[in-house]
Order: sequence, then C-alpha cells, then structure tokens
Amino acid sequence: MIDAIEQALEEHGRLADVVRRDLMPGVAAAAAILIECIRAGGKIMWCGNGGSAADAQHLAAELIGRFKRERQPIASIALTTDTSILTCVGNDYGFSDIFSRQVEALAAAGDALVAISTSGNSENVLRAVRAVKPKGVRCIGLLGRDGGSLKSLCDLPLVIPSRDTARIQEMHITIGHILCDLLEANVAGA
Repeated sequence: MIDAIEQALEEHGRLADVVRRDLMPGVAAAAAILIECIRAGGKIMWCGNGGSAADAQHLAAELIGRFKRERQPIASIALTTDTSILTCVGNDYGFSDIFSRQVEALAAAGDALVAISTSGNSENVLRAVRAVKPKGVRCIGLLGRDGGSLKSLCDLPLVIPSRDTARIQEMHITIGHILCDLLEANVAGA
C-alpha cells in the first residue's frame, strides 16, 4: 500500500509541476476571461460529467457562496444540478443534449462557459460548447489526455497531459480553486 500511495503522490506532484511550468499563463488568461465576464455583468456556467460534474458544482458554489473572502456573490451556475432539467432533456432529447439545451436557454453574449472533461471528448460537453459559440460566450476547457475534440473548440483549453482520470481531476480542482481565488481578489465587491 505504501508504494501505491507514494506512486499516486509522485504523479500528483509531477502534474502539479506541469501546471506550474506549462499552464500558468493559460490559468492567468482564464482568470482574466472570467473576471472580464463578471465585471461586464455576465455569468459563469460550468458543465461536466461524473467527477467533473461534482467539480462544476463545487466551483459554482465557491463563487455563489464564498471561497476565502466575504464578498458579494459572483454569478455562477452549474448546469449539472437540476435533476428535473437533466431527466427531462435526457428523456425527451437524449443525454447528449442535457447541457446544450440549458445554454441555449440561459447563455448570453459576454457570459463564460467552463467545460470540464478528462477525455476532452464528452459529447454533451462538446454540444454545449458548440451551442454557445454563436452567442458570443467565451469557453474555457479544463481537459485531460491530449485535449480531445474540445481542445480545438474552446477559446482557451487547459490540458492536463495524463491518462489517469483521478490525477487529471486533482489538477482541474486545483486550477478551479486558483480561478476562484483570483476572481474573489479582482471582482468589484469582493
């Protein structure tokens, strides 16, 4: 067991070093996009499946509630949380449309979408990104592996180069927490 723990922590550390070395400018650019969105009166939408859905909910909650500072709530919504919408759209249209139907209804020019996918190929996330592009919504991808099909669709793809889903998700939540911290520090009323 000690060897397995050591191996997991070593891979976590290696990927944290990759984020520090290769992705810091991208994370700063993502923060700038989100700060600009909020300052202009927009909202941040989040989507993903499985653990990425949990990350979407977690990060949206950090912005509506508080991350580290007392402040006004920051407009943020996880598209993963309304079971009536998810089951209605899933039943009537199909699981691939659970996020695209929501962004078609809710997204407006100046908003931002954070698309989370460890494979970069989640069809429902792909459809959400495609649906918001004509609306003037900027898309940030928290992706894994080689970025998959989402890499070329997102305005700013942040790709964790690993095939280990758990380690990718650990880096995604770390980046998400950094984004929340930067939003709190740089949005009026924070």
